[in-house]
Amino acid sequence: MTVTGGPKPKAVQVADALREDIKKMKPGDRLPSQRELMDRFGYASQTIQNGLAALRTEGLIVSAGNLGNFVSDGSSANNDVHDDIEELRSQIQALTERVAALEGRSVPSGA
Repeated sequence: MTVTGGPKPKAVQVADALREDIKKMKPGDRLPSQRELMDRFGYASQTIQNGLAALRTEGLIVSAGNLGNFVSDGSSANNDVHDDIEELRSQIQALTERVAALEGRSVPSGA
């Protein structure tokens, strides 16, 4: 059963609020630190991380490790996803070829 109209999960609330902040920022601008966001929202570290992860997945922000999170210029996420998809396709093709080769070498027993 799906419940609709209930309160949003905390990580979604964080992501929604930061999306609004990002609209007023420029590419390359630094977002507040995780500690600052924890103080602002009053949520646990993991909740803040989950909200930031959603924004990274959407390509709105990029993470620079200990330097923090920055507003994306909009190009890196699409390129990263495209590169990831191409890599996965390549790996699947290689595995398909290996399986076919192994199946071709196997001889049915008991025939």
